[in-house]
Amino acid sequence: MTKSLIFAHRGANKEAAENTRSAFDKALQYPIDGIETDVQLSRDEVAVLWHDRFLGKLGYPVKHIDDFDYARLQAMNFAAHFSPGARPEGIMSLQAFLDTYRERCRLLLEIKNRAWESPSRHEIKVRQTLEMIGARTSCPQTSGQDARVPGDDAIMVSSFNLDSLVYAHRCAPQFPLVYNFEPEQTLADARQVLAAQPFLHGLCLPIESLDEAMVKLLRDHEKCIAVYTCNSDEEINKALDFGVDILISDVPQKALQMRDR
Repeated sequence: MTKSLIFAHRGANKEAAENTRSAFDKALQYPIDGIETDVQLSRDEVAVLWHDRFLGKLGYPVKHIDDFDYARLQAMNFAAHFSPGARPEGIMSLQAFLDTYRERCRLLLEIKNRAWESPSRHEIKVRQTLEMIGARTSCPQTSGQDARVPGDDAIMVSSFNLDSLVYAHRCAPQFPLVYNFEPEQTLADARQVLAAQPFLHGLCLPIESLDEAMVKLLRDHEKCIAVYTCNSDEEINKALDFGVDILISDVPQKALQMRDR
C-alpha cells in the first residue's frame, strides 16, 4: 500500500509565520512530501501567498490583501504577528515560491477565489497561476507555455470555487485540479460534483467529512483523496487508516512520525 503523503499546511506554521519563506524552510527540515499554500492577488494583480482576506494579523483589521500593491505588501512585516522577535519578512510572491520550492517537494496551491472579488480577478489569478507553473493554456491573454506531462501531479491547484476550477480546466485540460469541500458538503454533493465535472483530479475534504462511503466513492472514480487539517492524534490516525493520498497538517512532523512508526 502506498503511504499517505504528508503536506505542511502553509509551511511549518507552528514554528514560523504561515506562508513565509521561514515557515516553508522549517517544514523542509522534516522529510515532508509537500507544501500547501494559498494564492491571492494584490491590488496591482501580482499573485502572492496569504490565507486571509483581511490583514488583521498585521495590525490592519479593516484592510484587505487587495487594498495594497505588491510593493507595499513587500514592505510590510508578515512575520511580526507570529513573534515580535522574528526576522521581518515581506509577502512572498507566487513566482518566488515556485522558483524556490518546486524542485524540492510537491506543491498544492489553493487559489483563494471567494465572493468578495470579481470573476475577472478570479480568472486573472487562475491564468497567472497556471502560466507560472508552466501549464499549457488556451485562455485569453496567455501566450502558452511548455506542456506538462499528463498525470504529473507534482504541482496541483485547488480551490473552494468550483467555477474557477472549471475555468482552469478550460485553460489547461491536462492539469490536475482539486476541489476543496466545505464542512457542510455531503456525500450526495460529492456524487453530483464528480458526475458533472469528471475532469477533477480529486477532492480535498475536511477531516470530519472523511468516512468509508466517501472513500469508496472517490476510489471507485479513481480520484485523489486529500484531507485538511489533520492535527490531533485522532485526526491523523483517521486519515492514515483510510489511506488518504494527501494528509495536510499544521504539525507535519507529528504526522510523519505517526505514519512511519
